[in-house]
Amino acid sequence: MYGRQLSSLELPSELANLPQLNQRDAIDLKPKLRCARCGAKLNRKQAALPNGQFYCYVCIQMKRMDTLHQLVFIEEPNRFPKKLDALSWDGQLTGLQEVCADMVVDVFKNRKRHLLWAVTGAGKTEMLFKGINWGIAHGKRIAIASPRIDVCIELFPRIQAAFQKTPVILLHGKSEQPYKYSQIVICTTHQLLRFYHAFDILIIDEVDVFPFSGNPMLHFGVNNAIKPNGAMLYLTATPDQHLLSQVRRKRLSISYLPIRYHGHLLPEPTIIKIKNLSHQITLKSLNKRILKMIAQLISQKQRFLLFVPHIKDLAAVKSAIQQAHIQANFDTVYSADPDRIEKVAAMRNRRLDFIITTTILERGVTFPGTDVLVLKADDAIFSAAALVQIAGRVGRSSERPDGRVLFYCESHCATVRSCQRQIRQMNQRAWRL
Repeated sequence: MYGRQLSSLELPSELANLPQLNQRDAIDLKPKLRCARCGAKLNRKQAALPNGQFYCYVCIQMKRMDTLHQLVFIEEPNRFPKKLDALSWDGQLTGLQEVCADMVVDVFKNRKRHLLWAVTGAGKTEMLFKGINWGIAHGKRIAIASPRIDVCIELFPRIQAAFQKTPVILLHGKSEQPYKYSQIVICTTHQLLRFYHAFDILIIDEVDVFPFSGNPMLHFGVNNAIKPNGAMLYLTATPDQHLLSQVRRKRLSISYLPIRYHGHLLPEPTIIKIKNLSHQITLKSLNKRILKMIAQLISQKQRFLLFVPHIKDLAAVKSAIQQAHIQANFDTVYSADPDRIEKVAAMRNRRLDFIITTTILERGVTFPGTDVLVLKADDAIFSAAALVQIAGRVGRSSERPDGRVLFYCESHCATVRSCQRQIRQMNQRAWRL
């Protein structure tokens, strides 16, 4: 229960009489009806229960908040042993990574709000280790949260390996691991709604991505989960305008790393125009040039990610590849796929030659040595930031720091041009280092 909050209805009976148990209203009635867990301003008619009671219909999936029960919590006591050198990672940072790592330590020490803007594949996770090590040495509780489950799942074993003697827990909507009080918490941003003033250090990875970006509920959850005087670190390769405006207003400090850890530049996308591409996919057909490239990659044993904009495109593209009699082990995946975790693991463990995916795999996941193909790259679903992130899946390993990034589209639209411009600008900055 330390640093956690839940409805008194959920409270185990053996905890009900603890002297350190605190209570607060689950639903604030004045000045307006508002949920104390998710911050949603509620419509009184929609939230009404019998006998003049109310509930929150916004965060109902995380168990009901209502005026019949209190929110209960126990203040975070930081009951952790202070380990002077908890870091078991023996890797080496580059000089530029070291500068960013020292900045992270300074952010944590001085409880700042900071944006670390680093290109895809810069080694952001490794740059956190020094700061996390400082936090453990000083008995701090630390959370690393991301909007995407796949990011959390990939991050968890890396943090465990780097801090082998420190308790680490992974929390997301599909996790089967029971909750246990741990010094390091890796979780989706939704899971932060279950915490109250718990964390001395809160790191938000991929801060600019759906569903976190522009979501008042998740931002409210972040501000509730961190201690009032806690340190906040945002990580991304593609900051949105809201973050950059916070920097301009000096509400966020910033550090920037425009080059990957292995020193190679970002692969730049090749644009390939295909007439009537959208119509072809609707008809479960693909242009010969696309099929030839897929067959070539398979024959070369070159693994790749094949991105499509919409869930409906997954089955159509899969059917077109099967009708072309291309022999390969592949699958499709999307955000609500019930087998999503297992399919991504199969790709990560090299049991698949390629995977057809929506934008859920655009960021935060690494499949070493893969190429990327994007069908309908000019579709409105692909923002410039999404395309930059997708291109960033390529060339991440020092063994293969380059690779193919192929954008198939009907028109060389503004978002595709913006993506190209951003990657060129990052590479120009890297050249100047």
